Amino acid sequence: MATDLIKAHAYGNDFLFAPDEQVSAKERGELARSICDRHTGVGADGLVFYALNDGGASMELYNADGGIAEVSGNAVRCLAAIVASEGKDTDKLVISTGAGPIPLKLLEVVGGRMRFEASMGKPLGLKQRCLEAAGSTMEVVELSVGNPQCVVLGEPVNEESLQKFGPALSGHPSFPEGTNVELVEVESSSRIRILIWERGVGPTAASGTGACASAVAAAAFGGASRQLEVVSPGGVQQVNWTGSGIRLTGWAEVVLKGCWVG
Repeated sequence: MATDLIKAHAYGNDFLFAPDEQVSAKERGELARSICDRHTGVGADGLVFYALNDGGASMELYNADGGIAEVSGNAVRCLAAIVASEGKDTDKLVISTGAGPIPLKLLEVVGGRMRFEASMGKPLGLKQRCLEAAGSTMEVVELSVGNPQCVVLGEPVNEESLQKFGPALSGHPSFPEGTNVELVEVESSSRIRILIWERGVGPTAASGTGACASAVAAAAFGGASRQLEVVSPGGVQQVNWTGSGIRLTGWAEVVLKGCWVG
């Protein structure tokens, strides 16, 4: 059966969106694996099943490997852009996720891109711990920003380190449900640079929740401020960690509407 699709991305972190009612729950994981394949499918970091509602939309996210993810900051903004493109009211826009509701505010529209500020909630379980991974003993920062995160502040932020430590930490026994991994360099008190290994995906050009987790870890344990530019291969997002929670600002863009017949 054909499935309607929308493709959108935020800083190269790309997602496919399918109407919730078109695919049964038992078929979704396999469809995600097929459709996200970059050679035999459409290609994406994840597949989102969504439904519009009066306040915005609800979403269920599957990673490229077919596993369910609680939330994605970039997918939330992409879905908000879809909602806005449908002419819905964006003054009080809320996206319901597996990690709870996320309110967003549309800040501006530039060309085909929409810039949003999202209220991502408060970080939970923030702590440092020592782990052995890939033959090394390292100190990491563990926390949740709606999904599990493992942030490394002390290793070189390069592709070699990402390929070495990303899969080793993402599937580490200490994280039975898996975790997202970020390597972080504090470039200044107001700017950090990150590389991302996404659980169930691998390297990604950007991550909204990864940017939030990296900013919190850098502020708590790396000498950075709580208001940061977070630089990833796909571009720069802004994170502001306040007493009321984390605010994530960045753009999203709808790039394709089509139909999957595979």
